[in-house]
Amino acid sequence: MPKMNRRRFLTLSAAAAFPLPARARAVEITQWHGTALGAEAAIYLQHPDADVIISRAVAEIDRLESVFSLYRTDSTLSQLNLTSRLQAPPFELLECLAQCGRVHTATQGLFDPTIQPLWQLYATSFDAGHAPAQEQIAATLPLIDFSRIAYDSDTVILPAGMALTLNGVAQGFIADKVADLLAAEGLTDILINTGEFRALGQMPGAAGWPVKLTTGGEVSLVSRALATSSPLGTFFDRDGTVGHILSPLDGIPSIAIWSSVSISAASAALADALSTAACLMPDRVAIQASLANFQDARIEALV
Repeated sequence: MPKMNRRRFLTLSAAAAFPLPARARAVEITQWHGTALGAEAAIYLQHPDADVIISRAVAEIDRLESVFSLYRTDSTLSQLNLTSRLQAPPFELLECLAQCGRVHTATQGLFDPTIQPLWQLYATSFDAGHAPAQEQIAATLPLIDFSRIAYDSDTVILPAGMALTLNGVAQGFIADKVADLLAAEGLTDILINTGEFRALGQMPGAAGWPVKLTTGGEVSLVSRALATSSPLGTFFDRDGTVGHILSPLDGIPSIAIWSSVSISAASAALADALSTAACLMPDRVAIQASLANFQDARIEALV
C-alpha cells in the first residue's frame, strides 16, 4: 500500500508542546491528541469542562469515521462501495457528496472522489513491484466520473465497477462537523485538527490560532479553516516519486509543480477538497479560477 506520511505540513504553535505567543503564554490550553481517518488529530481549548467537551468531540469523530472510513469494512462508505447501492444514506454522507459535486464542477473535474478504482489499481500494482500498465489505466478511466453517481435522501447508487474515496474531503468535513457540534453548545475559541484545521473563534489571549506551515510562514485562524495538500505527501513507490493524487482526466499522478498547497476557507471540507484539486493544476491562475467559485476561499501558500 502507499507510504502514508500524510500531511504533516502544518504544525500548531499554540499549545503546551509548542511555543506560545508572548501575550498568550499565561493561558492554559487543554489539548487532546489522537487520530481521525488515519491522520494525526488534535483539539485545543481553554475551558473548565475541557475534558467533557473533548470527550463529546472525540465521540463525534468516531461516529463520522463509521460513515467515511475506507479502512473500516463496516463503514457506510465501505458498504456502498461493496454493494454499489445504499438505502437511507446518512445525512452527513449526502451533505459531503453535495460539497464534492460543487468542487467537482468548480475544478472542471479535477476533484473527483470516484478516483478510487484508479487509486486501487496503482496501490495494487506498486504492491506487486511495478507501475500499472497503460492499458490498465485506460480501462479504468471510464469508471471515473462523479457526475454519474445518483444520490438523494432515499438512495445512493454507484454505476457498476465504480467506487468512492472521500479521503480528499472527509478529514475537513469531520472537522466542520465537530465545530458545528461544539458551536451549537455555545462554545467558541477552540481549534480542531483532523488532518485539516478548523478554528472556532480565536485562541484565548491571542488574535488568532497561529498555525505554522513547515514549508515556511504562519496562518492566523479566526473562525476559519486551513488545509494543505502535497503531491508527494503520500506516495505509491519505494522511491517516493509517484504521488497519491491522481488525475481523473488521464490517470496520471500529479506532476510535482508544487511541494505543497495551502488553502483557507470558512469550511474545512471546502479547503480540503480545493487543496487536493490544486495539486493537479498547472499554475496559480488556474487555482485562483477554481477558488473564484467560492466567496470565502483563498490561497495561503504555494510552495
